[in-house]
Amino acid sequence: MNSEEARIAAEFLIADFENEMKTTVRIFEAVPDGRLDYRPDAKSKSGLGLLRHITLEDEWLLNCVANGAFTPPPDDSDACGIMNPANAVACYKEKVPVALDRVRAMSGEKLASVIDMFGKIKAPGVNFLAMAIKHSVHHRGQLSTYLRPMGGKVPGIYGPTADIQWQ
Repeated sequence: MNSEEARIAAEFLIADFENEMKTTVRIFEAVPDGRLDYRPDAKSKSGLGLLRHITLEDEWLLNCVANGAFTPPPDDSDACGIMNPANAVACYKEKVPVALDRVRAMSGEKLASVIDMFGKIKAPGVNFLAMAIKHSVHHRGQLSTYLRPMGGKVPGIYGPTADIQWQ
């Protein structure tokens, strides 16, 4: 992929990520406070764990793309300070747009440059931007399936739900 192609792809992906961010916030806002320990299986993350994972890793992945290098993933323990959905919403709204703006400012050359993800995957930065969107949407989908068992309602994601009818 050349630098012009990387820049064009990045512009599309950045707009897509911005659109997905709105949906992610809607899902976060729908998470009930009282059942954050809910998990469908012992191997699954808890509701709180997913709130933290999505918030912290969306920012982390975008910053790794902007930095052109991967750093160790963020600490998603209580030390991260995200203790409820409101904390996740505030942190997400504060930090993820800033990280996305760093990617937006990248040159086509930098976006086309290969980044090594811990020796497991080597790909151009723009490919990791696409992966960041997929990662976020995947875990947001997990969290959306937790909402009803946690006592919440599923907001519209890509259309109406059994809980929310569109006008």
